[in-house]
Amino acid sequence: MAKRNSSLLIRASELGEYRFCTRAWWLRRVAGLEPAYQERRDAGVELHAQHGRRAHASSILLMIGVGMLLLALGVAVALR
Repeated sequence: MAKRNSSLLIRASELGEYRFCTRAWWLRRVAGLEPAYQERRDAGVELHAQHGRRAHASSILLMIGVGMLLLALGVAVALR
């Protein structure tokens, strides 16, 4: 089996980076440079991920609350 050359492999994330900024893709992929402030960028990515998890949890709690309200209304109507 032939060994695959990783420099020829382009990942989907690279396509997104290329579409967003071709120069940034070239600097990373061809010139071998990493973006400045990588730690801050990583921290921002983590903060966005946390926010996404909280927003998802909030949506679930809202659906549970609406469900409980509907259940309470059904019980109130049934007991009339």
